[in-house]
Amino acid sequence: MNYKKSYVDQNGYTPICEMGKSSLKNLSFGMLELGPSQSYIFQTNNEEVGFIVLSGKARFIANGTDYGMVGARRNVFESPRAEAFYAPRHTAVDIQSPWNVKVAVCGSPCEADSQPQVIRQADVRVARLGVKPWERDTSFILDETTNARKLTVGEAYVTPGNWAGFPPHKHDVDQMPQEGVLEEIYYFLFDPEQGFAIQCLYTSDGTIDEAYRVQNNDLVEFPKGYHTTVGAPGYNTYFLWMMAGEHQGFYRSNDPAHAWVGAVENLLKKGQA
Repeated sequence: MNYKKSYVDQNGYTPICEMGKSSLKNLSFGMLELGPSQSYIFQTNNEEVGFIVLSGKARFIANGTDYGMVGARRNVFESPRAEAFYAPRHTAVDIQSPWNVKVAVCGSPCEADSQPQVIRQADVRVARLGVKPWERDTSFILDETTNARKLTVGEAYVTPGNWAGFPPHKHDVDQMPQEGVLEEIYYFLFDPEQGFAIQCLYTSDGTIDEAYRVQNNDLVEFPKGYHTTVGAPGYNTYFLWMMAGEHQGFYRSNDPAHAWVGAVENLLKKGQA
C-alpha cells in the first residue's frame, strides 16, 4: 500500500484522507482554501475537528455563535505558533475569509461531547526536542489541555539536514502507559518550497518498509510502524502532525535497535546544561 498522498492547492475544501478510503480508522484530513469574501460551512458530523490555520485568517462561527477571527501568520515559517479552532462533533462551522486563508482540517471520530474553542498563539506550547543532528522545534496546538477529547495536533520545524523523530518510534501496541495505539499523519511544507525530505515508515517484521521522498503539500499516513524523518540540506522542513486513537497523548516506544541513541541524547543534554 502507498501511504503517501499529495495535495494540489485549490479553492474550496479538499478531502485527502477519508474514513474508509485510507489506511486509517481514527483520523481524517483535508485542506480548506478560501479567497477574499468566500465562506464554507463544514459539518463535523460524528467527528471532533481541529481547524489549524496555516496562513491567513478567517472568522469561525459554530452553531450560530461567532468566535471571531482566527489566524496570525502569513505562512507557517513566520512563527512556530499557529492559531486554530476546535469544533466538537455535531457542529456546523461557518468559516468566512476576508482575504486568503489556508486551513488544515484534522478530524477523528468521537463519542464524547465538548465545547468549541479558539486556540490563540499564546496558548500554543513550543519545545525544542532532541539534539543536533536530530533536533527540532515542536509545537502543541491541540492536546489534553484543550477541549479536544481524542486529537493531539502540533507542528514540527526541522533545520536543514537534520532529523526529526529519532530514534524511530511507534505507537501501535496497547501497552499503557509505555505505549498506546495511535494513528498519525504528517503534512509537509518546505522553505524554499522546492525542498524535500525523506520519510521512513517500517515495521519490525518487514511487512511495511517504505522510504518516501516528500515534497511541498505531500503527506504520509502512519497506521502502524516505526517512523522517522530527515530534511534535505539547504531547506527548512515543516510538518503538521496529528494523532488519534485509543488514548490521547504521547505513548510511544523507540525501535530497540536504535534506542541507545536516546542515551547519547541525555548525555549531550547534560553536557549542555
